[in-house]
Amino acid sequence: MYWVVFPLASVELVTLSEWLDYWLDTIMAGTIRPSTLNGYRRYADLYIKPYLGDKQISKVTPADVQKMYEVLKARGRVNEHPQYGHQLSDSMVHSIHTMFHGAMKAAEESHIIAKNPTENVPVPKANPKSMQILNDDQLERFMEEIKKDAVWHDFFYTELTTGLRRGELCGLMWADFDEAAGTLAVKRTIHMEKGGRLVAGATKTGRGTRNILLPASTAQLLSERKKHSYSEWIFPNPLKPESPTNPRSAYGHLKALLDSAGLPNIRFHDLRHTFATHALSSGVDAKTLSGILGHAKASFTLDTYTHVTGDMQQRAADIVGGFMTDFFGEELKPWQNAENGAPEAST
Repeated sequence: MYWVVFPLASVELVTLSEWLDYWLDTIMAGTIRPSTLNGYRRYADLYIKPYLGDKQISKVTPADVQKMYEVLKARGRVNEHPQYGHQLSDSMVHSIHTMFHGAMKAAEESHIIAKNPTENVPVPKANPKSMQILNDDQLERFMEEIKKDAVWHDFFYTELTTGLRRGELCGLMWADFDEAAGTLAVKRTIHMEKGGRLVAGATKTGRGTRNILLPASTAQLLSERKKHSYSEWIFPNPLKPESPTNPRSAYGHLKALLDSAGLPNIRFHDLRHTFATHALSSGVDAKTLSGILGHAKASFTLDTYTHVTGDMQQRAADIVGGFMTDFFGEELKPWQNAENGAPEAST
């Protein structure tokens, strides 16, 4: 629960803009990841304040909120610049609502407003982009393409054999690499703050901080790379070795590689999905994989990769059917009545 003290004479005059700034700067700062906080600031500055920011927070109604979402969905931001005025996706409006609902809930709990006006307002359902993966042939083409790139080959090879998040991969330091054991300690993630400054922060979740055992080929690759490295970062900025690779640069270079190889225009995160899908398909169990990926629970891994686990269940059923047939013989169907072939009653 949040407790915020405003001068009694000014509480009813607080505008929504003033409250959003206070909520972000005083309540949320330090409690969420800087990248998440920056995202919330963008939602407030670009989408909410232009429509309702000047209104007294106590006078914001559910009808105001619903109208704002409708306008955002139809034409996006206030038309002050040529790049504005585009429609927002359902997922974006849903994300804005999640942030706005949290801010207004804090105002309600702090007695700044009597009731949260975002409660029970119809909101579009989030429709996240479906994952794309590189199939066997496409993965082979991508691996051939990165062989031509001496600067970025090791970066993308490590990604495809570990499934690290982009910021985690950029944040790896040689102190995290145990050459003798062939392991990597994932301890931090690199993100860009407002203004373009790169900052090392905590991993996305508590389970995100983890040790992973590397494939032999990746451990060997990093061992060779370490011999010629003059940076504390495993993958430093090619032009500034004292700094880590910029996640945005990695994203841009991925797009260039995909285009050069004639491959689908996938997201960086889809490389992580590619690793996970191929790992599951090759027999890695979901619990082990969830530890490698840094998921909080194996159930999340199973839910995320149902397109693979469904096939795995079918293969498991086929295997069980195969050895049961080998055990009982083709002529014996233990689930049928031996005399008339009718199914036996279940017990």
